[in-house]
Amino acid sequence: MTQWIDRLSARVGMLAAAVLLSGCATLRSDLPAPVEEALRTAGVSTRALAAVAFPIDAPQRGLRVNPDQSMQPASTMKLVTAVVALDRLGPNSRGKTELLVDAVPDGGLGVVDGRLTGPLYLKGGADLDLDWSELGLMLRELRERHGLRELNGGIVVDRSLFQPARPDLGVAPFDEQPEFPYNVIPDALNLNGSLLDLDLWSDDRSVQVRPFPGFGEVDIDTRELRLNDAACRDWERDWLTPRQTPRPDGGTRVVLQGAFPKGCQVRQSLNLMDRQGLTAQALRQLWGSLGGTVSGEIREGLTPVSAQPVVRHQDRPLAEALRQVLKRSDNPSARLIFNRLGAAVAGAGESTRAAAERQMRDWFAAQGLSSEGLVLENGSGLSRIERMTAAQMAGLLLASQRGAHGPELLSTLPVAGVDGTLSRRLKGTPAEGRARMKTGTLRNVVALAGYVPDASGRLWVVVAMINDDQAARARPAIDALVAWVAGQ
Repeated sequence: MTQWIDRLSARVGMLAAAVLLSGCATLRSDLPAPVEEALRTAGVSTRALAAVAFPIDAPQRGLRVNPDQSMQPASTMKLVTAVVALDRLGPNSRGKTELLVDAVPDGGLGVVDGRLTGPLYLKGGADLDLDWSELGLMLRELRERHGLRELNGGIVVDRSLFQPARPDLGVAPFDEQPEFPYNVIPDALNLNGSLLDLDLWSDDRSVQVRPFPGFGEVDIDTRELRLNDAACRDWERDWLTPRQTPRPDGGTRVVLQGAFPKGCQVRQSLNLMDRQGLTAQALRQLWGSLGGTVSGEIREGLTPVSAQPVVRHQDRPLAEALRQVLKRSDNPSARLIFNRLGAAVAGAGESTRAAAERQMRDWFAAQGLSSEGLVLENGSGLSRIERMTAAQMAGLLLASQRGAHGPELLSTLPVAGVDGTLSRRLKGTPAEGRARMKTGTLRNVVALAGYVPDASGRLWVVVAMINDDQAARARPAIDALVAWVAGQ
């Protein structure tokens, strides 16, 4: 892998000379026959396809079909977030979570006989890796290193790195399954992705459920979840969004609805509870398991500027985290990184989303790329309004390979027929094991964008997007284009 990336970097270094030689080269605006045939079979017009493909050392060559047509990119939009974040935040950028206490006049922590008289502050810093166990380790360090036992001033949960601090509130669901992980709208704390794990299993008579962690203040009610005869692999077929109701004692009851297959066992992470309630229950249980007590309120608020960090957790460097984001097409993590871009430059009172968009447009301008027609919402592609052209995506990918962080981007992309969202595609074609590309899928969108070596090992930028009600049927056309490039 390292040798291949070194050879790629050398080729990019010869770009200027190669471009001078490419002026007499052919530029196709017609589609290869296998691509046209796949579109005809799917009943999709060529007008629904935008495609750009060229060798990175000769960008004036190759293929252009509707290159400036505004398209929904679906999850290929994650490439924009990844490339700009690598350049503007740096491949070693890390999110963080802190536990802080407000200093007392003598410079101490305000701990008296194991009691913290003021609040403990839990401050989110867009940490991609903060799960239950990591929060538990942070609290253990606080307990053992600082001798704390009683939190008499309660705990303040600070999500204010992003504005608004709770971007999930008041937002209409993207689709009919808002409880599934891909739909989570993250905030700056991002504790366990706001998810609760459920183990579901059934026999011929009933469905049993066990939540993890087993918070005592959460009841999971399965009485409205009937049994059906579906295959276990299709367990989601008759699933309905759970209903959440408050208990008289302040706890929460989650009522599962719809149907679940007989004789089936499933483990699924779901966004079932308001995240502040989930965070409060986690803090009380984890702190209690360490022998501590919380006598004050656990509430959302701001950390005073005088507060001192006493425990800190950091996530993986950005270049490592992007492997999960791009290979698995992780929407919440992409949105979190998009917001980190915004938080890095946001002015007083500026929304994080607006600041992230400004950061991205500035990057396009710095690369000499037009951002006209580029529409950004959350940087993940899970959007009905995000738009860009195939030419803009191709320019971004070319700029990445010309820049300092091209090798990092390459290492994050799914490999055709091998892993990630491309693990089952392009098998048996010249692209298998060689093409590195990001997929994109929505109800009316299929897309691929990335890098494809041709038969001689020359690397190409390849971008293809189809926007059509029958887009899913036309996916073979995009695969045929990639296979055609790989066979050149």
